[in-house]
Amino acid sequence: MRESLDQWPFVIAAYAVTVLGTLLLVVWSWLAMRRAEKRREEARRR
Repeated sequence: MRESLDQWPFVIAAYAVTVLGTLLLVVWSWLAMRRAEKRREEARRR
């Protein structure tokens, strides 16, 4: 008799890591864009 590992927990974990990483990257990029726009507007006012 051969016991095999259930692969679904690993597949679900891989998708979760990918989705979480993508969301973090989107938020980080959005915040960086906001900071850059703010610096640009401050430079225009001078």
